[in-house]
Amino acid sequence: MTYLFPPTIASVAVGGASERFPVRRIFCVGRNYAAHAREMGSDPNAEPPFFFTKPADAVVANGETIPYPPNTANLHHEIELVVAIGVGGETIAPTDAGGHIFGYGVGIDLTRRDLQLAARDKGRPWDWGKAFDRSAPCSDLLPVAAGTAPLAAGRITLAVNGTMRQSADLSDMIWGVPDIIAALSRSIALRPGDLIYTGTPENVGPLQPGDHVVGEVEGVGRIELRIAAR
Repeated sequence: MTYLFPPTIASVAVGGASERFPVRRIFCVGRNYAAHAREMGSDPNAEPPFFFTKPADAVVANGETIPYPPNTANLHHEIELVVAIGVGGETIAPTDAGGHIFGYGVGIDLTRRDLQLAARDKGRPWDWGKAFDRSAPCSDLLPVAAGTAPLAAGRITLAVNGTMRQSADLSDMIWGVPDIIAALSRSIALRPGDLIYTGTPENVGPLQPGDHVVGEVEGVGRIELRIAAR
């Protein structure tokens, strides 16, 4: 006899609260910093924002140790501001985006770069390079008051073993938080529990077993993780 069990709901801790933020979906913005778009061989002025997804249960809590994932020899870090949606909507105007934000977090879009690039070169989806187990570490969320103006500036950094790898400002994003929310909501209905990883600045790079990774977004928080053996 086969038994069906309800899945465990993925969630993220909320700073200063015992309740957790249940994760419904994870959307990620591709190439949203001009310098990163260039280092990936793209023209940052050539296209509107585009998105890919990760499964909700790819979320990893702050301070965890993550096994080096299988089927890759080129695991990369990508530090990102995460936007948590608290109020859903469709065709949201950029000027109304702030009313839909629950809070912010610091995320790392872990990427199996070799698999991503192989898929890209063959015109195939990026799923195997982006949407794998434990590929979406996220810090505790920082809630914001309803209607607060969307975050538009602040340092975003990532260091590996104490050496700075990525350093930029949120103001360097090609598409800011209001435009990202508006663009997503024109194609898909946003709902409470959705997380949006808003893109990474330049100098993404490889991680190895034993690495200690620390990411920060000014005024939002900090995420820390370690990479273990396969």
